[in-house]
Amino acid sequence: MWDERFSTEDYVFGTAPAAFLADHSAYLTPGARTLAVADGEGRNSVFMAERGLDVVAMDASPVGLQKAQALAATRGVSVDFRQSDIATWDWDGEVFDLVVAVFIQFMDPVTRATAFAGMKHCLKPGGVLMLHGFTPKQLEYRTGGPGNIDFLYTEALLRDAFGALEIERLQSHDRVLGEGPGHSGLSALIDLVARKPD
Repeated sequence: MWDERFSTEDYVFGTAPAAFLADHSAYLTPGARTLAVADGEGRNSVFMAERGLDVVAMDASPVGLQKAQALAATRGVSVDFRQSDIATWDWDGEVFDLVVAVFIQFMDPVTRATAFAGMKHCLKPGGVLMLHGFTPKQLEYRTGGPGNIDFLYTEALLRDAFGALEIERLQSHDRVLGEGPGHSGLSALIDLVARKPD
């Protein structure tokens, strides 16, 4: 599905970073070892690399990764792009200062729980998780995201999944997005920023 969706000259979600990531750029510490989860066409990983972070970006789609590599080359930055399905990613393989997961809402609840556990596991003590997505209200707006309510986030779901971390921000809100044709218009969003205890 993603290969087909990314098979266009245009960047489906644009080449600028997610507004969430730009808004919280204070967490983007130069030199931080960072994992960009299911990063697609690379807009977020490239933005972080431009800010001096040491970024590993994983995605299952070779088409998306090819476009991400082209974007990184255009911007003159280096990102360690890796092809992997999120369900088979080795969460034990590395330890990260920062894990960024933006609009990764394509997983059934079981796969999602495994991925969420992996994200927590691969963070160093003191490391930060930044997660951003859509709430069920997005089904009314229909301006991007999945059409399956089981894939969407609520504050209760994220608090339950990440309660072992120190939650610094957890907020649902509406915002007009202009992130390529894939995310365009009034959207129902949720932000999570949480830190792993030392």
